[in-house]
Amino acid sequence: MKETIEHSCPNCGASMRFDISTQSVVCEYCGTSYDPRSLLVDDTPIESDPGSIGLSEDAGEEWSAEEMDSLDSYACGSCGSSLYTDRTTSATICPYCGNAVILKGRIQGSLRPDRVIPFKFDKEKALEALDQHYSKRRFVPKAFKETNQLDEVKGLYVPYWIYSADIHADMTFTAIKERTVVSGKNEDLKERKYYRVRKEGDISFDHVPADASSKMPDDLMESLEPFDLSESDSFRTDYLAGYVADKYDVPQEDVLPRIRERMSKSVEDSFKGKIEGYDEIILNNAEVETVKSDADYVLFPVWLFNLSWEDRKYTFAMNGQTGKVVGDIPMDMTRLNICIIALYIFLIAGAWFTFSAEFRGEELMDWMSFAVFIWAGVCLGIRQYFVSQLKSVEFREDTDDYYREGSLVITGGEEEFLYRKLEFDD
Repeated sequence: MKETIEHSCPNCGASMRFDISTQSVVCEYCGTSYDPRSLLVDDTPIESDPGSIGLSEDAGEEWSAEEMDSLDSYACGSCGSSLYTDRTTSATICPYCGNAVILKGRIQGSLRPDRVIPFKFDKEKALEALDQHYSKRRFVPKAFKETNQLDEVKGLYVPYWIYSADIHADMTFTAIKERTVVSGKNEDLKERKYYRVRKEGDISFDHVPADASSKMPDDLMESLEPFDLSESDSFRTDYLAGYVADKYDVPQEDVLPRIRERMSKSVEDSFKGKIEGYDEIILNNAEVETVKSDADYVLFPVWLFNLSWEDRKYTFAMNGQTGKVVGDIPMDMTRLNICIIALYIFLIAGAWFTFSAEFRGEELMDWMSFAVFIWAGVCLGIRQYFVSQLKSVEFREDTDDYYREGSLVITGGEEEFLYRKLEFDD
């Protein structure tokens, strides 16, 4: 890579030079000067520090004596899951391992939930949604659709810690504008102008959830999001009738790093989204503080399905509020690969007949080489698309679903031209 760097005066645009006596860069035309250590930037991107986001840890409240008397706590003797339900239930099946258990004991040493989101879908609707989740997808093995065994379906209330936060952020970015100065056969001469852009403002997020049960896979639970807390109700034990509710066993301090990480990503992306007119934007510095934070302990409704097929276990889950179903589905890779290869051969044959009618010799070979690579990329993209359609379990990177509408307000900022580079680009 060959490059030159030219410093222009941010005031008049004239050439600038370094003055040894003053240890500063001086404009020979208008006299503007600056300390180069304050101007040149390290364009290596950084990540904002999630630890700067302070979150409340006061979710949940103590059980009343009446509620303590009406509920029982029990532990599965097979997998150790800690669960609770109303006293009218004398026996049940563990939703995690399928073990039959007899209920005994009292709720002790746990917080009372603040709120609960009631189930909106019954068991029949849940099973219909599960069937639609995999029966209408392409490249699902026919045998899986017809012979999978539903081992267990259970409606349960999963414990969540949820967090709201009002955040103030002051972020500095290096922003780059790029244009081609001279186009060459093998290389282009590019001009890259560097700017320092600062944005300061406020943003808020409401009810960002974190799974508080160690028995539930975190990626599976995050895949069920979002949940809408506006449809929740103050916790009453009546909602537990006919369902199993898991007690939290993951303390709040254990989930805070994950919440901070997700919030931090959304804060950075939101502020970066307010910077327009640049080809590349790199975060250089982030000062983030929490102005206010609230926490709650909430029970979310989840239908859990355990299936067996060809000596393998498959777990699916459904958001009992929205009806969203998640769970990775097995794929018929042989059939998919055959279809992709057939499509590729068809496209290459079409390219050959098209180009051979217009070109000959070396020119024809050049165009066919181009077609080989282009259609290979297209076919691989199509293959990846169908693979991704059967993979719905993944961690969430941000908290955009919980952004408080209209809360992003930019209160300050500035833009400063730094310097430009001329470089050859292949």
